[in-house]
Amino acid sequence: MIGNLDFAGALERVRPHAWRTPIVPLDLEGAPPAFMKLESLQHTGSFKVRGAANRLHRLAGPEREAGVIAASSGNHGRAVAVVAARMGVPATICVPDWVDPSKLRAIRATGARVVLAGPSYDEAEERAAALARSAGMSLVHAFDDPDVIEGQGTLGVELARQAPDIREVMLPLSGGGLAAGVGLALRDRRIRVVAVSARRARVMFRSLERGRPIELPDEETIASALSGGIGLDNRLTLELCRRVISEHVIVEESDIRSAVGRAFREHRLVVEGGGAVGLAALWSGRYRPRGPVAVIVSGGNVDRSLLKTVVTGG
Repeated sequence: MIGNLDFAGALERVRPHAWRTPIVPLDLEGAPPAFMKLESLQHTGSFKVRGAANRLHRLAGPEREAGVIAASSGNHGRAVAVVAARMGVPATICVPDWVDPSKLRAIRATGARVVLAGPSYDEAEERAAALARSAGMSLVHAFDDPDVIEGQGTLGVELARQAPDIREVMLPLSGGGLAAGVGLALRDRRIRVVAVSARRARVMFRSLERGRPIELPDEETIASALSGGIGLDNRLTLELCRRVISEHVIVEESDIRSAVGRAFREHRLVVEGGGAVGLAALWSGRYRPRGPVAVIVSGGNVDRSLLKTVVTGG
């Protein structure tokens, strides 16, 4: 289904664009040691820059000249746009109409062309695929691509070096690129992968239950980075997630909002809803780790007005 992935080589390709983000202790009363891997402090504000950088560096010269296109709810699009600008590659980003305003501004600031594609993430994906065919641009898929999965796996390589004693890693589940990449990168270490989904953004979770890709309508959620489908023609991530994920946790909107506010008040961290679901699972008590655990705080791109509302309870 997928060839041998070169995570060490990917780390070299990614390094000019992605920082080695820190891990910090997380105090969980009566629980094993816990750490946060702060991809919320990553260049572009999320782990997505890892997969984008690896994919773009794999492009041949003519492909770079023709440009790239991506569909995104925000973070992947920003990452593609930033890396493309640094490499001198023209970029077009298709986003749903409900994209976070701060993410939309960041994408436009790179000089990339932005296409508002309609009310759903699936429509953004359809528009991107159509434009890629008609204009001859390379599609940079947000998750269902070997190069993107390989790039996201570099996070797991870093984490294993920073916290060699962990026995579990908790991460957000959306399209599955992060779970697949980190799970494959850590598979020889026998580290359990605990995937956390927002109840209002759980297409991958339900698809795994059904054993096939399914579609669900987009729902409004503070974890908008996790929204969208996995594609009825999903080639890679559904099966890879089935192989590497040990356990699933579902968190509620109230859990996520509480985690975003608590991360800011207690740790001075700006964390977006999609990036806070692992913390939400721990702090709400919906998951109790079995051994030393690392929680991937995957993104920090959140609109200021929303953050203020969450933190103040307004």
